[in-house]
Amino acid sequence: MAKKEMETVKGLDIEKYMGRWYELASFPSRFQPKNGVDTRATYTLRPDGTVNVLNETWSDGKRGFIEGTAYKADPKSDEAKLKVKFYVPPFLPIIPVTGDYWVLYIDADYQYAVVGQPSRSYLWILSRQSHVDEEIYNELVEKAKEEGYDVSKLHKTTHSETPPGSDDAPKDTKGIWWIKSIFGK
Repeated sequence: MAKKEMETVKGLDIEKYMGRWYELASFPSRFQPKNGVDTRATYTLRPDGTVNVLNETWSDGKRGFIEGTAYKADPKSDEAKLKVKFYVPPFLPIIPVTGDYWVLYIDADYQYAVVGQPSRSYLWILSRQSHVDEEIYNELVEKAKEEGYDVSKLHKTTHSETPPGSDDAPKDTKGIWWIKSIFGK
Protein backbone atom coordinates (compact mmCIF):
# COMPACT_ATOMS: atom_id res chain seq x y z
CA MET A 1 0.00 0.00 0.00
CA ALA A 2 1.41 3.39 -1.01
CA LYS A 3 1.78 5.95 1.72
CA LYS A 4 -0.18 9.16 1.29
CA GLU A 5 1.70 12.31 0.48
CA MET A 6 2.71 14.14 3.62
CA GLU A 7 0.86 17.31 4.50
CA THR A 8 2.83 20.18 5.95
CA VAL A 9 1.68 23.22 7.86
CA LYS A 10 0.56 26.05 5.60
CA GLY A 11 1.29 29.67 6.51
CA LEU A 12 3.81 28.94 9.29
CA ASP A 13 4.52 32.13 11.25
CA ILE A 14 8.30 31.85 11.26
CA GLU A 15 8.71 34.56 13.91
CA LYS A 16 6.40 32.71 16.32
CA TYR A 17 8.31 29.49 15.60
CA MET A 18 11.60 31.02 16.74
CA GLY A 19 13.02 30.23 20.18
CA ARG A 20 13.82 27.07 22.09
CA TRP A 21 12.21 23.70 21.39
CA TYR A 22 12.81 20.58 23.49
CA GLU A 23 12.95 17.21 21.79
CA LEU A 24 10.33 15.00 23.46
CA ALA A 25 11.03 12.07 21.13
CA SER A 26 12.73 11.29 17.85
CA PHE A 27 13.73 8.48 15.56
CA PRO A 28 17.27 7.42 16.47
CA SER A 29 19.77 8.74 13.93
CA ARG A 30 23.46 8.56 13.33
CA PHE A 31 23.64 12.32 13.86
CA GLN A 32 22.78 12.14 17.56
CA PRO A 33 24.42 10.14 20.35
CA LYS A 34 22.33 7.23 21.62
CA ASN A 35 22.82 8.34 25.22
CA GLY A 36 22.02 12.02 24.56
CA VAL A 37 19.79 13.74 27.13
CA ASP A 38 18.25 17.21 27.44
CA THR A 39 18.26 17.48 23.64
CA ARG A 40 16.94 20.75 22.28
CA ALA A 41 17.04 23.16 19.36
CA THR A 42 17.11 26.94 19.45
CA TYR A 43 16.04 28.88 16.37
CA THR A 44 16.91 32.54 15.79
CA LEU A 45 15.72 34.60 12.82
CA ARG A 46 18.51 36.35 10.95
CA PRO A 47 18.10 39.74 9.20
CA ASP A 48 18.26 38.02 5.78
CA GLY A 49 15.24 35.83 6.63
CA THR A 50 17.21 32.62 7.18
CA VAL A 51 17.20 30.89 10.55
CA ASN A 52 20.19 30.15 12.77
CA VAL A 53 19.83 26.60 14.14
CA LEU A 54 21.58 25.53 17.34
CA ASN A 55 21.11 21.85 18.20
CA GLU A 56 22.36 20.77 21.63
CA THR A 57 22.50 17.50 23.54
CA TRP A 58 24.32 16.30 26.63
CA SER A 59 26.20 13.02 26.57
CA ASP A 60 28.40 11.69 29.38
CA GLY A 61 28.10 15.06 31.13
CA LYS A 62 29.39 17.05 28.17
CA ARG A 63 27.52 19.40 25.90
CA GLY A 64 27.60 18.49 22.23
CA PHE A 65 26.25 20.96 19.73
CA ILE A 66 26.13 21.85 16.08
CA GLU A 67 25.02 25.06 14.40
CA GLY A 68 23.45 25.42 11.01
CA THR A 69 21.10 27.44 8.85
CA ALA A 70 17.50 26.80 7.85
CA TYR A 71 15.70 28.39 4.92
CA LYS A 72 12.51 27.89 2.91
CA ALA A 73 12.89 25.18 0.28
CA ASP A 74 10.65 27.21 -2.05
CA PRO A 75 10.45 30.89 -1.07
CA LYS A 76 7.21 31.28 -3.08
CA SER A 77 5.36 28.46 -1.29
CA ASP A 78 3.29 28.87 1.87
CA GLU A 79 4.13 25.32 2.94
CA ALA A 80 6.40 24.78 5.97
CA LYS A 81 9.01 22.92 3.94
CA LEU A 82 12.45 24.07 4.99
CA LYS A 83 15.98 22.99 4.24
CA VAL A 84 18.57 22.88 6.97
CA LYS A 85 22.30 22.97 6.31
CA PHE A 86 25.03 21.98 8.74
CA TYR A 87 28.76 21.79 8.22
CA VAL A 88 30.43 18.67 9.59
CA PRO A 89 32.31 17.55 11.47
CA PRO A 90 31.38 20.20 14.08
CA PHE A 91 34.96 20.53 15.31
CA LEU A 92 36.22 21.25 11.75
CA PRO A 93 33.15 22.40 9.78
CA ILE A 94 34.10 21.87 6.14
CA ILE A 95 31.55 19.46 4.63
CA PRO A 96 28.04 20.83 4.00
CA VAL A 97 25.16 18.46 4.77
CA THR A 98 21.66 19.58 3.78
CA GLY A 99 18.41 17.94 4.81
CA ASP A 100 14.67 18.49 4.73
CA TYR A 101 12.86 19.96 7.74
CA TRP A 102 9.11 19.78 7.24
CA VAL A 103 6.77 21.09 9.92
CA LEU A 104 3.93 18.57 9.81
CA TYR A 105 1.96 19.94 12.75
CA ILE A 106 2.01 23.02 14.96
CA ASP A 107 -0.63 23.87 17.55
CA ALA A 108 -2.37 27.25 17.47
CA ASP A 109 -0.21 28.60 20.32
CA TYR A 110 3.09 27.36 18.84
CA GLN A 111 3.83 25.20 21.88
CA TYR A 112 4.02 21.75 20.21
CA ALA A 113 5.33 20.66 16.82
CA VAL A 114 5.84 17.51 14.79
CA VAL A 115 8.71 17.72 12.31
CA GLY A 116 9.72 15.20 9.68
CA GLN A 117 10.90 14.84 6.13
CA PRO A 118 9.64 13.19 2.94
CA SER A 119 11.36 9.79 3.27
CA ARG A 120 9.91 9.41 6.78
CA SER A 121 13.38 8.34 8.01
CA TYR A 122 13.56 11.15 10.54
CA LEU A 123 10.95 12.39 12.99
CA TRP A 124 11.01 14.81 15.89
CA ILE A 125 8.30 15.61 18.41
CA LEU A 126 9.01 19.01 19.92
CA SER A 127 7.66 21.15 22.73
CA ARG A 128 8.44 24.50 24.29
CA GLN A 129 8.58 22.66 27.63
CA SER A 130 10.90 19.75 28.42
CA HIS A 131 8.05 17.76 30.00
CA VAL A 132 4.43 17.42 28.85
CA ASP A 133 1.37 15.46 29.92
CA GLU A 134 1.20 11.97 28.47
CA GLU A 135 -2.12 12.84 26.80
CA ILE A 136 -0.51 15.68 24.83
CA TYR A 137 2.46 13.50 23.92
CA ASN A 138 0.14 10.76 22.64
CA GLU A 139 -1.79 13.30 20.54
CA LEU A 140 1.47 14.41 18.92
CA VAL A 141 2.46 10.80 18.23
CA GLU A 142 -0.94 10.27 16.63
CA LYS A 143 -0.30 13.26 14.32
CA ALA A 144 2.92 11.59 13.15
CA LYS A 145 1.10 8.29 12.64
CA GLU A 146 -1.51 10.07 10.49
CA GLU A 147 1.35 11.22 8.23
CA GLY A 148 2.45 7.63 7.65
CA TYR A 149 5.23 7.33 10.23
CA ASP A 150 5.98 4.03 11.96
CA VAL A 151 5.80 5.50 15.45
CA SER A 152 7.05 2.26 17.03
CA LYS A 153 10.55 3.56 16.13
CA LEU A 154 10.17 6.66 18.33
CA HIS A 155 12.61 6.98 21.21
CA LYS A 156 11.59 9.26 24.09
CA THR A 157 14.22 11.81 25.05
CA THR A 158 15.22 12.01 28.71
CA HIS A 159 15.18 15.49 30.24
CA SER A 160 16.39 16.73 33.61
CA GLU A 161 13.87 18.37 35.93
CA THR A 162 15.84 21.58 35.42
CA PRO A 163 17.27 21.71 31.89
CA PRO A 164 20.94 22.69 31.82
CA GLY A 165 22.14 26.01 30.50
CA SER A 166 24.47 26.01 27.52
CA ASP A 167 27.39 26.93 29.77
CA ASP A 168 26.57 24.52 32.62
CA ALA A 169 28.67 21.64 31.29
CA PRO A 170 32.04 21.29 29.65
CA LYS A 171 31.85 21.45 25.87
CA ASP A 172 32.84 18.50 23.75
CA THR A 173 35.32 20.60 21.78
CA LYS A 174 36.85 17.61 20.05
CA GLY A 175 33.54 16.43 18.59
CA ILE A 176 33.81 13.03 20.26
CA TRP A 177 29.99 12.79 20.49
CA TRP A 178 29.72 13.35 16.76
CA ILE A 179 32.36 10.75 15.91
CA LYS A 180 30.77 8.21 18.28
CA SER A 181 27.33 8.86 16.78
CA ILE A 182 28.62 8.07 13.28
CA PHE A 183 29.56 4.63 14.59
CA GLY A 184 26.18 4.16 16.29
CA LYS A 185 27.32 4.77 19.86
